Amino acid sequence: MIIDQLKNLYHTHTGVQAHEMIELPSSGSNRRYFRITGARTLIGVIGTSKEENNAFIYMANHFREKGLHVPEVYCCSEDKSCYLQEDLGDTLLFHAIEKGRKSCVFDEGERRLLRKTISFLPSIQLAGSEGFDYSYCYPQPEFNQRSILWDLNYFKYCFLKATGMDFQENSLEDDFQKLSNVLLSHTSDAFLYRDFQSRNVMIKDGEPWFIDFQGGRKGPVYYDVASFLWQAKANFPEDLKSELLDEYMQALSRYIPVEKTHFLRQLRHFVLFRTLQVLGAYGFRGYFEKKPHFIQSVPFAIGNLRQLLREDFPEYPYLCSVLRELTNRKQFSDDIKKRVLEVKIVSFAYKKGIPNDPTGNGGGFVFDCRAINNPGKYERYNHFTGLDEPVIRFLEEDGEITRFLEHVYTIVDASVRRYLDRGFTNLMVGFGCTGGQHRSVYSAQHLAEYLHKKFKIKVNLTHREQNIEQIFDIVL
Repeated sequence: MIIDQLKNLYHTHTGVQAHEMIELPSSGSNRRYFRITGARTLIGVIGTSKEENNAFIYMANHFREKGLHVPEVYCCSEDKSCYLQEDLGDTLLFHAIEKGRKSCVFDEGERRLLRKTISFLPSIQLAGSEGFDYSYCYPQPEFNQRSILWDLNYFKYCFLKATGMDFQENSLEDDFQKLSNVLLSHTSDAFLYRDFQSRNVMIKDGEPWFIDFQGGRKGPVYYDVASFLWQAKANFPEDLKSELLDEYMQALSRYIPVEKTHFLRQLRHFVLFRTLQVLGAYGFRGYFEKKPHFIQSVPFAIGNLRQLLREDFPEYPYLCSVLRELTNRKQFSDDIKKRVLEVKIVSFAYKKGIPNDPTGNGGGFVFDCRAINNPGKYERYNHFTGLDEPVIRFLEEDGEITRFLEHVYTIVDASVRRYLDRGFTNLMVGFGCTGGQHRSVYSAQHLAEYLHKKFKIKVNLTHREQNIEQIFDIVL
């Protein structure tokens, strides 16, 4: 029995019998991990693929000789079915940044760990590639057209077809070929980690250590950056992605010249490819193998894809049309709508009281419009509201309300961006004036239209004293 073989391996290596073997949780891998205690604590690994085991053992020994932070492999069975490696503890980077992932607000300690991790990546990719024998890699020694098309077809068959979508297979394959050509347009002698993400980084004594690199091969550096920063559940806000990209490029420039604009332009194609590859894996592991962890991750990957498609890929017109249809399918758009930010905007009269926040979150902003020149002083405007042309002309004539709203836009804009980053779902903005008829109505209407045009959010507009409601629904 293979577990007995692992126990014997421990006994042979340490000279004592194993005291206890505790199996550790494993998410997507077919390998089994055990923490073995006795004379010393080690991690025992049982892998069903001996070629994959052999690849890991070679890579770990090679990287260790380069002084890189990888676990030491102490010994393996003769048939390479199991081996013993260093115990790096229990702290995954994924868990160390959990508060940031869930809130979208990463504190300085979390950011420091992420900066350390991403700045270490070039040493694995470039220093690690020196003297590396790629014939040990399994199943492929390099990132090539065959492996790219395998992954793209994995997405097509295990995810896209599983949704029930109709598509023209020939046209899709044509764009797959174009994407493959772009990905291979820049050759590289770097080591491609292939699954570089926060679940494959351990934190030991405050430093990142790297595991699960056995799928690595020769390939372009962009791939691992896309894997790390666009990991489905990482939930990195845009400012943090930019910060980590700058950190990575600075570290990379110690090995090779880096031109930022070119790097970012090329990276986009790898982010698209990696996202499709990940969805293929989620489809197979989730829909076919029924593993809930992968099904739960699908909406996050769809969200990444939706964000990516905000800027077109003119190189792949049919692929983009299919992906847009995919992200707008009810099964995915409904999930996004559950988490969409809704901004409630209300115009009101102060003499009737400030509106309550129906969500129970305690309100948001209340802007006092009473300092602005008041059309209500003139009888000819009594039968008009801030939605009517005569009042609009009056308010805009001296530019006072326009300057007022410019400041409002800046303040609310900043909060909407932060709320989107943090995954919040409700924000309320009120505009009050004397009668809730002219200035507050104009301001509320203009803010609603501004936010709807600028952000993918739902805006619920109420002119309370006019008994008018308007919904600006999200456009996906």
